[in-house]
Amino acid sequence: MAAIVRRTGSLVLQHLARHNRKTFKTEVRGLNKTAAYLGSCRDKKSCKVVFSQQELRKRLTPLQYHVTQEKGTESAFKGEFTNHKEEGTYTCVVCGTPVFKSETKFDSGSGWPSFFELIKQDAVSQTDDFSFGMHRVETSCSQCGAHLGHLFDDGPPPTGKRYCINSASLAFQAKAQAASASEEGAGKAEGGGTKSSPPGETAASGKTEL
Repeated sequence: MAAIVRRTGSLVLQHLARHNRKTFKTEVRGLNKTAAYLGSCRDKKSCKVVFSQQELRKRLTPLQYHVTQEKGTESAFKGEFTNHKEEGTYTCVVCGTPVFKSETKFDSGSGWPSFFELIKQDAVSQTDDFSFGMHRVETSCSQCGAHLGHLFDDGPPPTGKRYCINSASLAFQAKAQAASASEEGAGKAEGGGTKSSPPGETAASGKTEL
């Protein structure tokens, strides 16, 4: 009788263990699904700048679209700006909003472009990301909701922050190019040229990485 009780108890425990694992996996899948729909103003329909998906598919490369619109991740050490050292400003590849200055870029050894400070505090939106069964902080463009990467608390002084960003989410404006454009605009103004109107807004380091 004792053997029967022990056997029955063992079967019950195994059943509960299997049930709990299934429950856990279901909850994780639910969190992952929720995370896929949260974290950007694009999903909440509160973007300041909105583009149609048809336009974006035409304008962006497949990788840029996958990363910015589907929260994808480019391969480590393969991005255009991973080892980029030119002076200038990094902007959102979707809407052109400035997000980082070259002075704040550093080599984290992670395989993705890393920055320790934003160009402006409100340039990026932050959202909890529970995908892949872990907790991270997603960073998105505050203007158009494009996925940029993730934020970690293991960066250098003075901020201690590491914005781990996909190259595919970024465009770059060289400092010399920006200065030249500014001088050209000033020259046109002085010469009586017509100033064009702005375009209208349309609706392996051991660290945790992207």
